[in-house]
Amino acid sequence: MAEVTRVPIQPIAKGSVLKLWLGLLLVVALAAGLAYWAMPKGVEVSEITAGEGPNPVVGDVVFVKYTGKLVDGTVFDKSQDMQLPVQGILPEGTPMTLDGVIPGFKEALMKMQKGGKYEVRIPADKAYGASPPPGSPIPPNSDLIFEMELIDFMPEADAQRRVQMIQQLMAGQQQQGEGEAPPAGN
Repeated sequence: MAEVTRVPIQPIAKGSVLKLWLGLLLVVALAAGLAYWAMPKGVEVSEITAGEGPNPVVGDVVFVKYTGKLVDGTVFDKSQDMQLPVQGILPEGTPMTLDGVIPGFKEALMKMQKGGKYEVRIPADKAYGASPPPGSPIPPNSDLIFEMELIDFMPEADAQRRVQMIQQLMAGQQQQGEGEAPPAGN
């Protein structure tokens, strides 16, 4: 029968256990920090003024006021209110469909409520990435910051119905203008 040679276990010196645990804790902390920094960044939505009611969903048209900035504060875009001939049919603000915006903008809008004001930080991979719009002041791989106010939202079919209503009102006004007699000169 073969014998196994026994190796005596040496006692651990005082203070060595503490150093061992501190070293292990340091390694775990470094690994957690590395994992955190390597993790892809998401869209950050910070509420400035609370809104109320439900959130927009895919298929809705949203009406927003916004200012888009680069991280250094350079403004690259700002919403323009629509100048409608008939007030009260469509809300103020810039209309847009959730499917017609960059992924980070869509994700942020779906977290907002009507009447709320927000600051939104969109990482480059959820914005334009390496391919910003041609002629745009946005550099490739830029994070974007938006100050946004969600004025209102509605299903796309409702928005289309309201646009048709405006078109009919405009056509009726044009017909009335064409049918009137020119003013008599003195």
